[in-house]
Amino acid sequence: MFYNNPYNYPYPSKRNVVYAKNGVVATSQPLAAQAGLEILKKGGNAIDAAIATAACLTVVEPTSNGIGGDAFAIIWFNNQLHGLNASGVSPKSISIEKLKERGLTEIPKHGLIPVMVPGIPAAWKELSEKFGNLSLLEVLQPAIEYAKHGYPLSPTLAYYWKGAYQLYQKQFTAEEFKPWFDTFIPNGICPEVGEIWKSEAHAKTLELIGKTNASAFYQGELAVQIDAFSKKYNGFITKSDLEQYKPSWVTPISIDYKGYRVWEIPPNGQGIIALEALNIIKGFELSGKPSVDSVHKQIESMKLAFADGLNYITDPTMMKVANEDLLSESYASIRRNLISNHALNPVSGNPTSSGTVYLATADKDGNMVSYIQSNYMGFGSGIVISNTGIALQNRGHNFSFDSTHANALGPNKKTLHTIIPGFLTKGNEAIGPFGVMGGFMQPQGHMQVIMNSIDYKLNPQAALDAPRWQWMEKKKVVVEPNFDLSIVDGLMKLGHEISIEPNIGSFGRGQIIWRNPKNGVYVAGTESRTDGSIASY
Repeated sequence: MFYNNPYNYPYPSKRNVVYAKNGVVATSQPLAAQAGLEILKKGGNAIDAAIATAACLTVVEPTSNGIGGDAFAIIWFNNQLHGLNASGVSPKSISIEKLKERGLTEIPKHGLIPVMVPGIPAAWKELSEKFGNLSLLEVLQPAIEYAKHGYPLSPTLAYYWKGAYQLYQKQFTAEEFKPWFDTFIPNGICPEVGEIWKSEAHAKTLELIGKTNASAFYQGELAVQIDAFSKKYNGFITKSDLEQYKPSWVTPISIDYKGYRVWEIPPNGQGIIALEALNIIKGFELSGKPSVDSVHKQIESMKLAFADGLNYITDPTMMKVANEDLLSESYASIRRNLISNHALNPVSGNPTSSGTVYLATADKDGNMVSYIQSNYMGFGSGIVISNTGIALQNRGHNFSFDSTHANALGPNKKTLHTIIPGFLTKGNEAIGPFGVMGGFMQPQGHMQVIMNSIDYKLNPQAALDAPRWQWMEKKKVVVEPNFDLSIVDGLMKLGHEISIEPNIGSFGRGQIIWRNPKNGVYVAGTESRTDGSIASY
């Protein structure tokens, strides 16, 4: 099974798989993984460790997430599965008409206009209150210390930090962007690999969130500061929007995949795309390792699922199609019958890469968390609230500017969301959390690591290390440089337009923790495409 087989694949694994009994934390930054492990050893459970790791990531990987972002989680606690949707809503005063009055013809990527209510602090609060062993302030302490005293930048982090700076110094000339430079480019100098960066304002904000159980962010001092900044620079978000926000506890959705159940958070997240694609492809007979035929069918299944997802996914209260209908066996059969031996050209959007962090945790009692949070597009909107370290997300950019579209921009509305945590079970047993961050790569990454694990029987590290493909639009597909060239050649003969691209984040970054139900031992893998790390004991 995939707990111990690293060799059944034509590509070598880049790291050793990790085994542990008492606890595991897997994420993209070593310091954040160690923070989660520290909390486990202090008597915290997997949920406490997840919050600690997530908070630490807002400090040690601000290129992908921040306090002002959104979050989703799937939690296995006391042998039950729970889902949390902590994506924010649009300000109640925003509308397509109001943007048109400002002379806009589309929703901008940056600035205050695409800013929605952040869900991350509320996610930490909900998780801590419902499942945590320790107080919120206790689990935020490692992040507070790193923000207050600083830490050295790791290689991948420094690469994205510098890339953002080079882009932003050309684009962010308005006064409202100055706090971003003050926070992340201290003294006008972009930090390099191994150099120390700190943010005492960030530390103070985290401490306020911990001491007030997040009420400072939504009703108190921090909410007042966000409101004042938004008013000063003609934004839409207000203190009233923050006060009215509350995350939603949801029932995860799933499909059966070859004897396992694959779980995702229901829309407005795009996890349903991964499930639909797996539901389509499971009806085909596949060989025991990747081939032209199997990769072709993966891509075609994913295209069909994306065509549906981008057309229907929006605020769950406004969905025009039921999740059960999209995931039914009969509908999967209909979609499967569209796949031939030639590349399809379905109508859909244009998936692109983005900035997000994913983490997975597990404790000695068998509790596990699949957690993801993001600001979107790296640092997010480019808006940092002065003297707080709060970098705000820009999820409003995902709305459609077409008033007839299901995901049209509107007031107090959730948008199609890219970030998705995954979870795997078998029968009544939890196998564990998995996830692959990276914009619209995420459902594609979920499909590939699940098939690597179940179809090709790879252990978590090998499943993550295997070269990936990403469908972009129409017949366009990109693959990593180490992808099998004979498969690339075969796909091109089937009509796919393939390009080989270096991995600069576009193929996602994942983490996996599986639990062996027979002995309770965890086996984990982390992303070799970034500064991935596993902390365990």
